Amino acid sequence: CPVFDGLYEFCQLSAGGSIAGAVKLNKQQTDIAINWAGGLHHAKKSEASGFCYVNDIVLAILELLKYHQRVVYVDIDIHHGDGVEEAFYTTDRVMTVSFHKYGEYFPGTGDLRDIGAGKGKYYAVNYPLRDGIDDESYEAIFKPIMAKVMEMYQPSAVVLQCGADSLSGDRLGCFNLTIKGHAKCVEYIKGFNLPMLMLGGGGYTIRNVARCWTFETAVALDCTIPNELPYNDYFEYFGPDFKLLISPSNMTNQNTTDYLEKIK
Repeated sequence: CPVFDGLYEFCQLSAGGSIAGAVKLNKQQTDIAINWAGGLHHAKKSEASGFCYVNDIVLAILELLKYHQRVVYVDIDIHHGDGVEEAFYTTDRVMTVSFHKYGEYFPGTGDLRDIGAGKGKYYAVNYPLRDGIDDESYEAIFKPIMAKVMEMYQPSAVVLQCGADSLSGDRLGCFNLTIKGHAKCVEYIKGFNLPMLMLGGGGYTIRNVARCWTFETAVALDCTIPNELPYNDYFEYFGPDFKLLISPSNMTNQNTTDYLEKIK
């Protein structure tokens, strides 16, 4: 992990934002809290990992656990949420659910058979996916799986990590989701009407990260926003189309129906 100027202040803001969001939810001062500077799911208790220095998610969940008996954590970043899973691997008070690219891919964890241990056995859920997954395939697994998780686990709060590196065209990613497809996950989880903490995460094609989290903020607020981008200081970054939404690429979806059924 690179060290950069202002690293300590960034960690304070990132972790502080997520904890403050959790406190607001606990005090019932809001129904949804958002920290796009959070979602740093790879950091461990005593080591930085994968561009993550402090695991704001774990700190926020610990805050939520002061008021909530069961919290569900959902991760739609392209990378496995290993730091969060590890922190709560042996407890039944947090259920972690991660949908991620698996197989010769960072961080190399998140096998289907990793299900938790001790009291936490069956409270870690992993969905290892292959390259090129599109909106349709993603929705076909995300919705039924999350419906079952919510039905069986009955959490009273939810933390959703919205890593944008699962979008089509990401510099480090290899999925083929559009912003609308990614945001459908937000919409679906929001539909359970639980106190919800929405966090950022990965995303390496910056213009699309900005697009994605703008759209998902609107989804959280039940707002409709136009596809035409308003003129702003960064307008030229969003050429040549200057639109909010993105199109999928023509990459092959290696997640066959058979494969998705098998892991479901």
